[in-house]
Amino acid sequence: MRHVRKGDKVQVIAGKCKGEQGTIIEVLVDKERVRIEGVNPIKVHVKPGRNQQMPNGGILEKFGTIHWSNVLPVDPESGKPTRVGFKILDDGQKVRVAKKSGAEL
Repeated sequence: MRHVRKGDKVQVIAGKCKGEQGTIIEVLVDKERVRIEGVNPIKVHVKPGRNQQMPNGGILEKFGTIHWSNVLPVDPESGKPTRVGFKILDDGQKVRVAKKSGAEL
């Protein structure tokens, strides 16, 4: 079980985008990377006829990937980044919890 999932609000803790917060759009498990909304913007040049939305080609703005070791989930209570622990509930379900506050993520 990973410490981050799609839809989590995370903060970047290392690299050129350090300190920025956003929501995870995509998790690339095989490459151990995540794509975060609003973080690490890149421009992609598209040739004509390659993309349905841009039949004449052009420049697309996307968000680049970041290694998942460089992000931490944001604690729902304090709004600060926190490490993740795991807890097994009474019904046997395994959940992620914030180390700072103990709240479920």
